[in-house]
Amino acid sequence: MEIYQSSLKKGLPKETKSICPICHQVIDARIYEDNGRVMISKNCPEHGSFKDVYWSDVEMYLKAEEYSYDGRVEKINYETKKGCPYDCGLCKEHLSTTILANIDLTNRCNLSCSFCFANANVKGYVYEPSLDDVVEMLKALRSENPPCPAVQFAGGEPTLRKDLFDIIKIAKEMKFAQIQLATNGIKLRDINYVKKLKEARLSTIYLHFDGFTTDIEPYLDIKKEVIENCRRCDLGIVLVPTVFKGFNDHQIGDFINFAVDNIDVIRGINYQPLSFSGRATEDERDKKRFTIPDLLDEIEKQTHGRILKKDFYPVPCVIPISKLVEVYKGKLQVEFSAHPHCGMATYLFVDKQNMDKLIPINRFVDVDKFFYGIEQIVNNLSSKGIINKVRAIRNGLKIIFNYIDNSKKPDSLDFTSMIESILINQNYKSLGDFHKNALFVGSMHFQDLYNMDIERLKRCVIHYATPSPERRIIPFCAYNTLYREEIEKKYSIPLSEWRKKYGDERE
Repeated sequence: MEIYQSSLKKGLPKETKSICPICHQVIDARIYEDNGRVMISKNCPEHGSFKDVYWSDVEMYLKAEEYSYDGRVEKINYETKKGCPYDCGLCKEHLSTTILANIDLTNRCNLSCSFCFANANVKGYVYEPSLDDVVEMLKALRSENPPCPAVQFAGGEPTLRKDLFDIIKIAKEMKFAQIQLATNGIKLRDINYVKKLKEARLSTIYLHFDGFTTDIEPYLDIKKEVIENCRRCDLGIVLVPTVFKGFNDHQIGDFINFAVDNIDVIRGINYQPLSFSGRATEDERDKKRFTIPDLLDEIEKQTHGRILKKDFYPVPCVIPISKLVEVYKGKLQVEFSAHPHCGMATYLFVDKQNMDKLIPINRFVDVDKFFYGIEQIVNNLSSKGIINKVRAIRNGLKIIFNYIDNSKKPDSLDFTSMIESILINQNYKSLGDFHKNALFVGSMHFQDLYNMDIERLKRCVIHYATPSPERRIIPFCAYNTLYREEIEKKYSIPLSEWRKKYGDERE
């Protein structure tokens, strides 16, 4: 059995499908190398030619492609009529189940950020699903096979919902393993509010945090106050900076230093390169476009080589673990089958004796050989059955442990015992301890209409749940580029009407 199997065409140049940024029709596109960068170009018969940077590093692009994997969607809830991306819902053309679902609780906000996907003040209408609608969306996600394991409540600013705590509690009762809140943090200045989030059993705060000077992050003091409140309440935080050239790209390394200094409460950093939500000229895009390889270059440079570009791996690298759990339990598992160019990540460990020393996980684990070892265990279990599954896993672990250099790992991490405990005893407490002692550093570059690749859309693992009668579940990049306005308008009321009924939308 070969774990990494995909219909995705590899190598350059290649042909794909994209979207015209103006008329939104599907058109032919070409992905090719140009002076070390990967470009995408397309031509609309009516609106002319467009080109943009797809990835800024050809070598890294080709390396990531080795992890291509086609997942599956076991439950289809929307009929294919027009073809991708016009039948999102999910349809039978989609190749990934939902790993993380977004539910926008409102498009109201108490800030006005220029690069926000949604803002009631700008749109002129309020989109705010009822509690019953939210519950139905959660049910739709949990009815997937396998059930969606994680949900993020977003907006707008979701803390403007007075029933937020009830919504979080309901999600927990539905057995979502991870419940996240994407917020600007303004209301979390009140420690009692943070305590209520913790009591409702929220898992993680996704805190929008753009930089370390007030010209970039005007609410810097507020963000630091929020971090302190979360520390006092033992509520983990992931920093979420929107990054682009000429804005905060010179502070990329500062996020890592800051997270290390606050590693007791900050669990990770999820850098999000800017996605152009409206029309932008080629010159504007060239000045601001910031791809994942650009980010990793800056991380390597600004950490003075403590973290290297090669320390990062694409999302589907962990597919063998899903396969192992699936064959071991005999039950479908979620698969991180994202397109290999959607995101890259690593785990960093801090030497507590020397806080300046960062140890990326691949410095003490041969990642590729480790996953190959997992693959061999899967093959053995698949061919020999699971009667002697513990013995098969123990034999496999003997091989896997050869790929872990304990002399280079952090003293505080017993990595081999953790792996053994998880795979043999199904004890996931040690996995939680792992996350508490590690700093996740990743990036997800969401698409816009200029760099859109339909092959990426088909493999999206981050989806939006919607309040439509069909309870459509729509891939993130398709929702933000093609569906958001249509769905929000359908299920919204004019801002003026909202204010008459409920008062100031900023309250």
